[in-house]
Amino acid sequence: MTESLPLGGVVLDADELEARWADAWRPEQIAERLNGVRVPWCVAAGWALDLFRGEQTRDHGDLELAVPAAGFVEVRDRFPEYAFDAVGSGKIWADAGADELAATHQTWLRDPASGQFLLDVFREPHDGGTWICRRDQSLRLPYDAIIERTADGIPYLIPELVLLFKA
Repeated sequence: MTESLPLGGVVLDADELEARWADAWRPEQIAERLNGVRVPWCVAAGWALDLFRGEQTRDHGDLELAVPAAGFVEVRDRFPEYAFDAVGSGKIWADAGADELAATHQTWLRDPASGQFLLDVFREPHDGGTWICRRDQSLRLPYDAIIERTADGIPYLIPELVLLFKA
């Protein structure tokens, strides 16, 4: 991912963003859609903490996933009826192409019929099976050390890394 963002992109105000995230998916829905993918993936952010605790502790305005950047294509291919929009610095690039994807790490899954955002995918730096922290590239861990699973098999990011990104 590069430091400079591509031209264009749109800015949505806070009310529109909240309204368009009103139907975000839940972890069990995405786990069903991604069943059988080979690329490591996990629920991240607030939902990951709730999955770790074994209960939902608050309402969530979205659902975030983390995937190795090179594995994004396999995840994207599970959603042919949806659009992926690149997101960065408060802007959204609809139907993201190679330039937008190369310049950002965040991608929102959008229902083209309703305009609703359903899923937020973080395309993470990695070296093969090793996750690399996008904020500090000296932090590197094997994917099997950073992903735990619920009793139902839903993969989630370990709390230590969730909190690293919340700090």
